[in-house]
Amino acid sequence: MSDKSQGKQDKQGKHEVFVISVAAEITGMHAQTLRTYDRMGLVSPQRTRGGGRRYSRADIEALQEIQRLSHEEGVNLAGIKTIIEQQNRITDLEQENAALRHRMAEMQEQLRRAEQGGAGQRSRGEIVHVPRSTAVVMWEPRRKRNR
Repeated sequence: MSDKSQGKQDKQGKHEVFVISVAAEITGMHAQTLRTYDRMGLVSPQRTRGGGRRYSRADIEALQEIQRLSHEEGVNLAGIKTIIEQQNRITDLEQENAALRHRMAEMQEQLRRAEQGGAGQRSRGEIVHVPRSTAVVMWEPRRKRNR
């Protein structure tokens, strides 16, 4: 088997990439169909410097899902594009939600530590309102000088 049919590994050896003819063979689609899907934005493979398409395993799976939606579910390409966009949006929102939950947990932990640390200790300063001003400043009493 040649390198083209087996796929190539990237510089780190983490994932395989396939030329368009191999991707077409794997998915059972015509290469022109893959080009059309690329132009439509349904699947956007990586490009070489020369402009050649390189399909990852994730791209192959996306192509197979497109084929399933089209043939088994009867969804047209515009509907498939909308489905893919919504799935991507859901993924983005789930990641954002997870990041926000993580940040909230960090803030709650900081608040808990601040509340526990403040109990039984004298505050270093107080927040006071300065009349005729909208500014809020931190006031600390002067420390006694040792002479």
